[in-house]
Amino acid sequence: MAGPAPGTPGVLRAMNDRAALDLLLAHGPLSRTRIGSLTGLSKPTASQLLARLEAAGLVVAAGTTTGRPGPGARLYGVNPAAARVAGLDVTPDRITAAVADLTGRVVGSSEVPCAGSGGPAGQTSRALDGALAAAGLSRGDLRRAVIALPGSFDRRTGILRHAGHLPDGWQSPALPEELAAALSVPVGYENDVNLAAVAEQRLGAARGHDDFVLLWNGAGLGAAVVLGGRLHRGRTGGAGEVGFLPVPGRPLVRQAARAGAGGFQDLAGAGAVVALAAGLGLAPPPAGGPAAGAGGAAQAAAAAALLRRAAAEPEGAQLRLLRRYATALATGLAALVAVLDPELVILSGAVTDAGGAALRDLVQAELADLAPSAPRLVPGGVRERPVLRGALESALATTRDEVFDTSRR
Repeated sequence: MAGPAPGTPGVLRAMNDRAALDLLLAHGPLSRTRIGSLTGLSKPTASQLLARLEAAGLVVAAGTTTGRPGPGARLYGVNPAAARVAGLDVTPDRITAAVADLTGRVVGSSEVPCAGSGGPAGQTSRALDGALAAAGLSRGDLRRAVIALPGSFDRRTGILRHAGHLPDGWQSPALPEELAAALSVPVGYENDVNLAAVAEQRLGAARGHDDFVLLWNGAGLGAAVVLGGRLHRGRTGGAGEVGFLPVPGRPLVRQAARAGAGGFQDLAGAGAVVALAAGLGLAPPPAGGPAAGAGGAAQAAAAAALLRRAAAEPEGAQLRLLRRYATALATGLAALVAVLDPELVILSGAVTDAGGAALRDLVQAELADLAPSAPRLVPGGVRERPVLRGALESALATTRDEVFDTSRR
């Protein structure tokens, strides 16, 4: 059934409804007078709008104003229970799930090993059910889920590429259908670094910026590219796989996708930090300390510990480590800046985070020498689980568009 024609009272009411709901999300509970002031609506129109949204179950009374003489004005807020969403962050070691209400507040979370009985679908279901149980909810309460994956999800074929580090089953062409059937809710899939960029765009350092690059350096080296306010994924979903980028100072890697490595990963990944430190005579972290674990996560922890120590006491060999690593990072970044000319570059992930402002300032200075333009370098603003937060924000964006559309009610 067709909705109201453009420009009709129904469409205008729906536009006003959405504007008011977005204001409530941005500011928290507001009075009728304040909503009218922010939207430019008259008091009677604002009253009708709130009554309509309350009847639709989209807003609820949220107390009264205080601190003024006389009775307090009634406050209204978005109804948190109008919809719930889930986000899941898949890593080689574990799957972390979280459930949020419509306001974005996390109400439950859970974590399970990535490998185990039932394969990807079984483990993902267990993680989701654990988060729902922690929130006192069931599958029927969920509107949507978004899964963050450490690889390139090709939307044309449904195949997860560059994910050989995940347990068996995650690379299957049938994975999307298996997960959708197991979770019993609409499911979206996205690269993990892309979702970290979504979190920064909506909540963190990239708010107000339409063109930016996020360089993620943790267990792997990757980037997210946002152009004109939208994620750029590329034809196969592989935009931002900068670990494969050929760079000066490293041999060309033929058939890089099969090798699972490339110039920039070798030059500036976590392993490069450990190798640089060893060449400078810097001792690695104590066994059983920050580097405890296995595989890429252990190497990233070792690199982070070395950089953290160097940033705390930047002198001698530790200062040389920071300078050499800054040059390595700036070498790859210069190629990205030359092609994309972004407003902003966000340095994120455990390895670069550990270097702090000391490393970031050195990278900024090197980039000014190596690149034709000098975008501002900033740390990520979403400090706690940015990938998982991005998965929730992605699910919330789609869900709010659906739930807040009152033109068809």
